[in-house]
Amino acid sequence: MEGVRRVFENRAVIEGMSLSIDAGEFLVILGPSGCGKSTLLRMAAKLAEPDGGKILAEPAEYRTGFVFQDAHLLPWRNALDNAALPLELQGMGRERYEKARAVLEQVGLQESAELYPGQLSGGMRMRVSLARALVTEPRLLLLDEPFAALDEITRFHLEVQLRELWERLGMTVIFVTHSISEAAFVANRAVVLARRGGKIKLDRTIELPRERTNELRGDAKLGQEMHVLMAAMEEE
Repeated sequence: MEGVRRVFENRAVIEGMSLSIDAGEFLVILGPSGCGKSTLLRMAAKLAEPDGGKILAEPAEYRTGFVFQDAHLLPWRNALDNAALPLELQGMGRERYEKARAVLEQVGLQESAELYPGQLSGGMRMRVSLARALVTEPRLLLLDEPFAALDEITRFHLEVQLRELWERLGMTVIFVTHSISEAAFVANRAVVLARRGGKIKLDRTIELPRERTNELRGDAKLGQEMHVLMAAMEEE
């Protein structure tokens, strides 16, 4: 991103942002509500165009998966049909179910393929949403506060699982959150945005082991990273 600007109702939500993201990175965008995190994600997904500056990618065209804060599952479709939906929209035939079953297995839901959203817990619905994003084999996975509405234990398990999927699949991940603990735990690199204008207050490589397990949550090194991120968040 070079000098990117995005305006809503005569207010610049993002103003003059420049940011480079390497292939295969796990980047977290951290900041308070209303700072432009989701706007940034939508532009990366090509769901919105910048009002100024430019966004360049290599290659220019790439497959993108998007996971929203709400799972947005179709209640009349079971987990398998929900996961297969992007392939169905692309015109793929019955083979889409084989691919959908494979991604459900990747997120640990192979035994729940025939269940409907109303029969699934919040964490399971979010895993179906993640499977739906993965079924097209994206090179870029974008997540907009996907675990914010979940209980802490469920969120902890999904954070670990997401890191494992990233390791295994080798995709680029951009993860938006306002949670300092979540950002420190999942990120290889964290960018903290200012409250207004989307200015970058901190761009930091997270100094933690590549493998992240729940045992790490009690480690002093995680606490140190959280302290650095918190200090950046509190700066005016």
